[in-house]
Amino acid sequence: MFDFDLLMPPIVIFLVIVAPLWLILHYRSKKQVSQGLSEHEHRQLNELAHKAEKMAERIHTLETLLDQESPQWRNKV
Repeated sequence: MFDFDLLMPPIVIFLVIVAPLWLILHYRSKKQVSQGLSEHEHRQLNELAHKAEKMAERIHTLETLLDQESPQWRNKV
């Protein structure tokens, strides 16, 4: 009915070549994810946090100025 001899070469190729590469690449990517941020990524994150703090200060200053000059500015939106 169905000749299993035709399936043996692709199965062997898969088990000998594809499966080991797949496992190696899978666990290598898991290791990289579990290591956390690289030094470059950590530096970028600190820079972004610093910029966000500066931006929050500027927004607070602008809102304070608008409150003094036009107290009803929040109701216009």
